[in-house]
Amino acid sequence: MTLKGGYFRKYLHCDLSAGTCERLPLSDEIIAKYIGGRGFGAKMVWDNLKAHDFKIDPLGPENLLVIAPGPLTGVYLPASGKTSFVSISPATGLYGDSSMGGSFGVELRQAGLDFLSVTGAAPELSILFIDDDEEAKIIPMPQLKGKSCLETEGIIKKHLGSNDVHVAAIGVAGENLVRFACVNGDWSRNAGRTGIGAVMGSKNLKAIVVRGEADLPVVDLDAVIQETEKAMRYMREHKFFHVWQQQGLMSVIEYANTQGILPTCNFKATVFQGHDKINGETMLDRYKIGDSACFMCPMSCGNICLVKNGKYTGTVTEGPEYESCAMLGSNLGVDKFDAVLEANRLCDEYGIDTISTGGIIGAIIEGYESGVVSLEDLDGSEISWNDDGAIMELIRKIAQREGIGDTLANGAKAIIERWPEMDKLLLQVKGLEQSAYDSRVGASMGLAYATSDIGAHHTRAWTIAKEIEEGANWTPRQKVDLVIYHQTLRPLFDMLGVCRLPWIELGLNERHYEKFYSYVTGKETTLEDLLALSNVIYSLTRRINVHMGATRKDDTLPYKVREAPILTGPNAGKKLDAQEFDKMLSLYYEVRGWDENGVPPAEMEALF
Repeated sequence: MTLKGGYFRKYLHCDLSAGTCERLPLSDEIIAKYIGGRGFGAKMVWDNLKAHDFKIDPLGPENLLVIAPGPLTGVYLPASGKTSFVSISPATGLYGDSSMGGSFGVELRQAGLDFLSVTGAAPELSILFIDDDEEAKIIPMPQLKGKSCLETEGIIKKHLGSNDVHVAAIGVAGENLVRFACVNGDWSRNAGRTGIGAVMGSKNLKAIVVRGEADLPVVDLDAVIQETEKAMRYMREHKFFHVWQQQGLMSVIEYANTQGILPTCNFKATVFQGHDKINGETMLDRYKIGDSACFMCPMSCGNICLVKNGKYTGTVTEGPEYESCAMLGSNLGVDKFDAVLEANRLCDEYGIDTISTGGIIGAIIEGYESGVVSLEDLDGSEISWNDDGAIMELIRKIAQREGIGDTLANGAKAIIERWPEMDKLLLQVKGLEQSAYDSRVGASMGLAYATSDIGAHHTRAWTIAKEIEEGANWTPRQKVDLVIYHQTLRPLFDMLGVCRLPWIELGLNERHYEKFYSYVTGKETTLEDLLALSNVIYSLTRRINVHMGATRKDDTLPYKVREAPILTGPNAGKKLDAQEFDKMLSLYYEVRGWDENGVPPAEMEALF
């Protein structure tokens, strides 16, 4: 069935090696099966892998990069500004994706495109300029070398003589192929995880620039508006709505500390004595000067902060949010909010993931403290908890690949290869450093990290709050079912091109999205229909990972989670129950219909 709305039925394919860009038709079959966003990306990456017999260097020209908004991106409905960046990850060597908020994906759709795919490598540092429905151009701009993400955006706008463009750019970390480099857009919206910035860097692609004016194809706009007003009214009347507008995700610092899940000094502890110096209230009282929001989002969870005095006077950034503050703050023993802001700014400017950066630096500090890493390894410069000067310098060294930074820039796998004992200190799954929620408190969160298709990231499933709420009155099957539901619904949001926060934080009923999709496309669709498609995509990304060498042994958790009890706080003494986890993993595979080694049936490939 041809859908009447939601899609332009076109995508742009650029071969940077050949210097060509071509608008290609997008079939009704692909639209019907993959929806958009992450779904389109996974399908295109799968096809490219098959064409290369599943032998691809993540930093080679043959690795395909897909930038895909969804059919709801840019439509008048809550938080419809999400775009997925999909490729084979340089951090893990497996399937990788990361989503960016803001308005970049909206502009890409207004250029009349459902997604963009990029292959090859330009002969010199270049930008890709997509100007509405005109022929896309690959423009050499070697003068951008070494420029920060924000500088890059300004230089490009001046070069084009227009501020009416949206830019997704890499910083020096992407140019230097730091394996957890990110892509930055709209000042500080980032496709932060899995090293997509390094993929762009390997292609000599400094930035993607888009300008579009097309109307989006919506079948029943009146119905969309009515449903949106219902959803917006619910959100505005929610008791925590004003908290989200004031603090955004920074409100989670107090929750995580109270519950004993806040990473502290490289996850040695989960309660931070200096939490009140880096929490949302401190931000509001002393640093916040404004709000920012992604496209069509009333929650406005972005915090614009300014340091007005002291060592970092003049530092201004959008952020931090919870993950950045936890990983660059409490996880490093830092109790100075101005230092957290400066570290956040540096990561944004260099274009590196704050979660991976904080996780790696925390492990290095503990490694030096315990004798695993020597002073000579540290280039003769000591580092310790709350040592913000040394932390800033190490961030710079990682981005510039100087000294020890050259090893750290290659991520968890390379660090453990150089210092095998670091495997006991560095929290990672499949090569991706863990997000800022301690999973020793909740087996379901551990299962979520272990079975995430991109590595230890909470974006696939965030179940820890439910597990804390339920306590012991929760069966293994209930935990498994919740993890799988999250791994199905949350990626569905990425396929549709919308943010999950209205649902997960304010409880916006997910049934709204079946209506939004139905009204936009003109095809009556149920939530169950959409979830079934998302579930197939999860098996698709699992098949990708199996072909790239992943097995059950990769669906494990860090040594520290398995063997090192939490030292302090309400959960002191807790660690993962290895037997319970192993049984849950087998049950998880069974419920998904995969075999005991976590391999989906080979016949499923016929569906892809």
